[in-house]
Amino acid sequence: MATVKLNNLSKSYDGTAKVLDGINLDIKHGEFVVLVGPSGCGKSTLLRMLCGLESITGGELSIGDAVVNDLPPAERGIAMVFQSYALYPHMSVYKNMAFGLKIAGEDKAQIDVRIKNAAKILKIDHLLERLPRELSGGQRQRVAIGRAIVREPKLFLFDEPLSNLDAALRVQTRLEIAKLHRDLNATMVYVTHDQVEAMTLGDKIVVMEGGHIQQAGTPLELYQQPANLFVATFIGSPKMNLLKGRVTSIDAGGVYITLAGGQEIRAMVDAANLKVNEDVTVGIRAEHLQEDRLEGVTECEKFNGKVNLVEHLGEANYLYITLANGSDIVVRGDGERDVALGSSIEISAACQSFHVFNAAGQALRRLKPGNMRSSRHSPSLAAA
Repeated sequence: MATVKLNNLSKSYDGTAKVLDGINLDIKHGEFVVLVGPSGCGKSTLLRMLCGLESITGGELSIGDAVVNDLPPAERGIAMVFQSYALYPHMSVYKNMAFGLKIAGEDKAQIDVRIKNAAKILKIDHLLERLPRELSGGQRQRVAIGRAIVREPKLFLFDEPLSNLDAALRVQTRLEIAKLHRDLNATMVYVTHDQVEAMTLGDKIVVMEGGHIQQAGTPLELYQQPANLFVATFIGSPKMNLLKGRVTSIDAGGVYITLAGGQEIRAMVDAANLKVNEDVTVGIRAEHLQEDRLEGVTECEKFNGKVNLVEHLGEANYLYITLANGSDIVVRGDGERDVALGSSIEISAACQSFHVFNAAGQALRRLKPGNMRSSRHSPSLAAA
């Protein structure tokens, strides 16, 4: 396996606007990195540049100690699993897995050992003599993964490998890929538009939009401390609730913000770069809003609204609520509680749960409880 380094990588076609620009990323040995973002963000193009199917317009790509910008795919030490299974329909599972090794001139006995080991890992050893048409979608995808494993590559690349599977098979195959990563201690780069796949599989998630990396970090880092509004609304389901507001005052423990309609709330964030009367956006996750007063929380805010829709999921329900100021939010509620449509409701949120984004959409750092000191009318900060 190997480390991977992308240094100021860019891609453009025919000298037109860049599809990718300024991509900088370090991938450690054995790390599982997920590239995630909406369609057209550049994630699949970046993966194809890693494997050599797309040329590199600018910057430098290294796999291990070698710069591979101009190396063909066969010389990069990579193996790729495509969205389509790309199996030869007239060949058995065994022959599909063996084909690349035969072309490379590998010893027949060694090929047999590799195929049987990979088939055992993927639990397809009883399918080796079948043709692809005799397999289910999940089995075909495991054959495609097995074909990659037998090559013993430095780097595994996955291009939305689960998108053709139904919901149950996606969950099952996702677990198998996660286990495969642990068993092989392999360096893997995985592309998906599904943030659930990203959150459950990745050691590191790279969120992309518009040909740029918006943020890279662990799943919890992206969820708890999104760098900007795009990441905040892309990561998490349902997406983060957003409320427009204006800074009223600032103290050592955070910022006071007046929302549309006149309600003032307190958010515990590092507001050193904010100014009074600056427009901001306040974010709050659905699970951080509760129907009852929060237990053991000394500083919280209350909101009143009307229930427009309830989504019942069994263990929880999602309440779609219109607040008194006209803003719409989603609250994660108790699945055992029956909430009537059209009913009035009061909900609470801890001040430390609020996210704040400045006018440019950049997030302010949330303060930990130990860093919070309330001084409501601190002259030095309020005048900042």
